Amino acid sequence: MAEELGTSEREIVAQRQRKAEALRALGVNPWGNGHTPRHLAADLLSRYGQQPAEEIARDPGSWSVAGRVLAVRSFGKAAFLKVRDRSGDIQVWVKKDKVGDRGFEIYKLLDVGDIVAAEGPATRTKTGELTVEAATFTILTKSVHPLPEKWHGLADVEARYRQRYVDLAVTPGVRETFVRRARIVTTIRRFLDERGYLEVETPTLHRPEEAGGAAARPFETHHNALGLDLKLRIATELHLKRLVVGGLERVYEIGRIWRNEGIDRRHNPEFTSIEFYQAYATHEDLMALTEQLLHRLAVEVTGSAVVKFQGQEIDLTPPYPRVSLLAEGAKALGLPVEEALAGKGLAEALARAAARENASEDAWKLEQVAQRSPGEILAAAFEIFGEKQLPKDRPAFVVDFPIETSPLSRRRDADPRLVDRFELFVAGMEVANAFSELNDPADQRARFEAQVKARAAGDEEAMPYDEDYVRALEIGMPPTAGEGIGIDRVAMLLTDSASIRDVILFPLLKPRAAAQPGDEGPGGKPE
Repeated sequence: MAEELGTSEREIVAQRQRKAEALRALGVNPWGNGHTPRHLAADLLSRYGQQPAEEIARDPGSWSVAGRVLAVRSFGKAAFLKVRDRSGDIQVWVKKDKVGDRGFEIYKLLDVGDIVAAEGPATRTKTGELTVEAATFTILTKSVHPLPEKWHGLADVEARYRQRYVDLAVTPGVRETFVRRARIVTTIRRFLDERGYLEVETPTLHRPEEAGGAAARPFETHHNALGLDLKLRIATELHLKRLVVGGLERVYEIGRIWRNEGIDRRHNPEFTSIEFYQAYATHEDLMALTEQLLHRLAVEVTGSAVVKFQGQEIDLTPPYPRVSLLAEGAKALGLPVEEALAGKGLAEALARAAARENASEDAWKLEQVAQRSPGEILAAAFEIFGEKQLPKDRPAFVVDFPIETSPLSRRRDADPRLVDRFELFVAGMEVANAFSELNDPADQRARFEAQVKARAAGDEEAMPYDEDYVRALEIGMPPTAGEGIGIDRVAMLLTDSASIRDVILFPLLKPRAAAQPGDEGPGGKPE
């Protein structure tokens, strides 16, 4: 069955196409339709488990399976095929004296990668492998392009992302990653539905004045018929809060978000988030809710509250510690919190910190914020120095955010320089962002105006002025808390995936330079 070593890929394709024509001559459509297997590989494993061959022989049944051939061991007039379906792998034993002359002629036109169907009794071979002994056998779909030589996985990581259809077919564990991701989304839905939340859908195309809800640059497009410049949404927040104003007191949306930003192992320009809003709740209520949700996700998806991520065990059992952004940011600059917030000695402390970092990227970041407000400088100091000190074996809530960094959050009654907000960090990643919502229309208008000034001064991530949203607040939004969670990052955590690309089926990649057809072998962030 294996092609000769040194045969070019084009020649392999030509050979397989000739085999497809030979199948037609035998009356088999190499790309046929209308066959439905009655069983899955998992059905046989469930039925027989570890039963020995003699017990299986008492009730071998008749099993109808179908799937992709990943390996062939040929022995003249017999062969063992490793066949994979959506539930797992099963061995199929094709023997000439069982499938007949025509069935065996069909088998001889088989290649690794073909999709086949077989039916027959179960048995266990001398090597102990549960097997379907084919009484009938056919090829359902001819694979014209060969799978990688090593069917047990792709070594080229970039090829895995570019050709996910091959990656899913041959790389161990990939399919399970996306099964877990789907289970994460299902569990979140069930968790919120149980608590009276309503799932909704809001627009993904926003007019320029609506494209807010986060500090990010949007992608831009144009609607020809209406003559409108539009932007892809960077958040669902402002539309969801409009719904709370309208009386939908508990709402959520799981949806795609687009942000025109860099790509790294934690960021993809197109990602999935969930945002949910609850009237008559505070950010403190959402802390408790988040702990319950993350714990439930871990248990239901992985079977344990303790998960392993990149060699580190992380216990997701509540409660989670709280870390003050202000305290840690000021500590990193060597200042008391009150002096830092008042701006006393801040410029000198910032210069000292930048000098310590010398010519590093962190030094550059510190220089970039030198002319910002004290709150923004402390937030930057925490991002650079404080995040590295967060617990490694537990999630942690970061609290005490300055108002300058949170244009949609409610001021803290006890200290109006701060807002009622938290971010959840796990394994060094920001996974969730939440706050008690600002529902004072005058305050919101003033903050939008400050954002407009920031944009005019060169801040491309500043929010636009959304007058309609202010009007909605003037109608009246009840006391509300809201939260956004990055689905992709939760999936990374619960599948032990180092890169966001590992949990997105088709991540955005640069085009391969000068690639020609046939030249290639197979191979959110939350706010």
